[in-house]
Amino acid sequence: MTDSTQPDYDLIVFGATSFVGQILTRYLLTTYGAGAEVKWAIAGRSKSKLDSLKSGLGDAAAQLPVILADASDETALAAMCRQTRVVISTVGPYALFGEPLIKACVSTGTDYCDLTGEVQWIRRMIERYEDQAKASGARIVHCCGFDSIPSDMGVWFLQEKAGELFGQPCQDVRMRVKVAKGGLSGGTVASMINVAKEAGADPKLRKELANPFSICPPEHRSQARQPSLKSAEFDKDFNVWLAPFVMGAINTRVVHRSNAMQNARYGKEFTYDEAMMTGQGTKGRLTAYGIVAALGAFFTASAIKPTRWVVEKLVPKPGEGPSPEDQEKGFYDLRFVGRTQDGKTLITKVTGDRDPGYGSTGKMLGEAGMCLAFDIKSDVAGGFWTPASALDGKLLERLTTKAGLTFEVLETR
Repeated sequence: MTDSTQPDYDLIVFGATSFVGQILTRYLLTTYGAGAEVKWAIAGRSKSKLDSLKSGLGDAAAQLPVILADASDETALAAMCRQTRVVISTVGPYALFGEPLIKACVSTGTDYCDLTGEVQWIRRMIERYEDQAKASGARIVHCCGFDSIPSDMGVWFLQEKAGELFGQPCQDVRMRVKVAKGGLSGGTVASMINVAKEAGADPKLRKELANPFSICPPEHRSQARQPSLKSAEFDKDFNVWLAPFVMGAINTRVVHRSNAMQNARYGKEFTYDEAMMTGQGTKGRLTAYGIVAALGAFFTASAIKPTRWVVEKLVPKPGEGPSPEDQEKGFYDLRFVGRTQDGKTLITKVTGDRDPGYGSTGKMLGEAGMCLAFDIKSDVAGGFWTPASALDGKLLERLTTKAGLTFEVLETR
């Protein structure tokens, strides 16, 4: 959109009837109303489902517009994009359904954000559409849910504080999941199964998925050995056992792209990894090894056709997820340890007040879309960005004032 263009809407939620789409829609309605402070609409392929969603939202949604567009209909998607400044997409797995909307956004110059965690798809979209996005002015911001806003903005916050306290960035940062309570969703599982399926059939993709710089510009590489936890390990910083964190595969790549998009603000030899705390002593160690075994079994079974159907039978289906009560009870607590080149240490904390993948993700995704629509204006050029590199402190303020997240310094030494 050019500065003189006045579209009908500030943002459109595409895939509003999906599991996360419904959470997001309710959040936007509760927080911003329908048509007063923010002009927004819901969109999807099924009029009956959209009308049912709108009816279920009550009288407050009476003026909420409904737009019909199928994820595979490029003409309808382009028409939808021309009506808005920002599209928020919840239609996944994105590797299966997401490309036509990216194509429509970059061709019309419409800003876009989503909650994908599919690194192989992000890389393909960057390769195919970044030049066009730069030319049209479309700002594309992937990974605006639990993967990867808490990690990406958590590192951004830590580095801001390191600059204030130490006058230099932390060259090495480690994120540790202290606790995360929430339910499993069919949409997330479907995306993970699809990644495993693609990787199982493509040795080149398996090699790419092992590269922490896979979505960075080609010239951005580090000579420093990047840590990558593959098995149980003891963490001396917190005196606990660690296991691999399943979202670390996408979060680390987003954080490295953020560093690249900010001209290596964290350092050219910046290192980063993620893991989850499993506790102390023998119990913590056994839990860590149990998680390692479970993750290995899941991805191995998902990668090959003879056993994939067993996994699909056992896990939630797309559209299924935790109940509203479970979302309310969920929360997460992440710890970040950063070290400067000369040995100074900074420990920070990020928390969220809802189920991480759904209750909290809906709020984070909504505020990312609002930030794109109202806060960054023309400060950021067209192209493929990350939450931290495009939205930075403006998003941090929205997350802490509206979305239930906290960012704080715990210790310096």
